[in-house]
Amino acid sequence: MNDRDEQWQAAERLALTLTEGGLQRMAARTLAVFLFTDAETVTMGEIADRLGVSAGSVSGSVKSLLSVGLIERLPAPGSRREHYRLRDDAWATLFTSQNTVIQLMLAAAETGIATTTASDPAHRRLTQMRDFYQFMLKEIPTLLHRWQEHQATHSR
Repeated sequence: MNDRDEQWQAAERLALTLTEGGLQRMAARTLAVFLFTDAETVTMGEIADRLGVSAGSVSGSVKSLLSVGLIERLPAPGSRREHYRLRDDAWATLFTSQNTVIQLMLAAAETGIATTTASDPAHRRLTQMRDFYQFMLKEIPTLLHRWQEHQATHSR
């Protein structure tokens, strides 16, 4: 087995891990292509070829990865196909987009707190949930700023 085969096996294992973490299978496999490709950009057709699936099955995955900010569409002068690449700031962008989920969790906790009394064990658990997500929202900007500083000093 050559190094490239080993890399693609690692890509498929990564995709399985991402699927176990909640990502849809085709989106996970598509993301693995972006992580392991040697090319600067890839087209949906190239992703489909790499995965041995139809271009149509890749389309939804690409849209999903675009919508959460992991990949970006690039102009490709002279090409009729759209080209995509993993964003340089993919992980920070994804983390930032999780604020929507945190806001939803906060709202759910607040709704639950409003329906319980202070002596109710559910009230204590929901208050802890709310406090945790409030803390997370407060810390995210600092954490992202520290990440950007880290990247600036380590990417030279």
